[in-house]
Amino acid sequence: MKKIVSNEEQMLSLAAEYSKNLQTNKIIFLHGDLGSGKTTFVKGVLKALGYKGNVKSPTYTLVESYEFKDFSIYHFDLYRISDPEELEWIGIRDYFNEKSICFIEWPDKGKDFLPKASSNIYIKHLAEKREVEIS
Repeated sequence: MKKIVSNEEQMLSLAAEYSKNLQTNKIIFLHGDLGSGKTTFVKGVLKALGYKGNVKSPTYTLVESYEFKDFSIYHFDLYRISDPEELEWIGIRDYFNEKSICFIEWPDKGKDFLPKASSNIYIKHLAEKREVEIS
């Protein structure tokens, strides 16, 4: 599915629509340049699922955790890692389980340390708009 979004509100709405079919034990890779809207997409999913707190980019923390009643969402940003082995040091495999949903920005930096994605989301800049492709 491809969709053109013109603003943050439309990105949040698209993410909310995506969240309707989201299940646990899923790994979603987010692809896109800096500032393309990857974190905004995750924010839209979280808000649609009822999360009320602040949603921030995990650029400096590597991972942000969001707890729900029956599951957790983990949002990773691998942009700053210099060696994929760093993922082993943080115990990344422990995050991938039947009660979690993992969103991973910059998955190419994780190379052989990440499992196969359940879904890929590609976000491209188109002047003032974004093209979002979900596969």
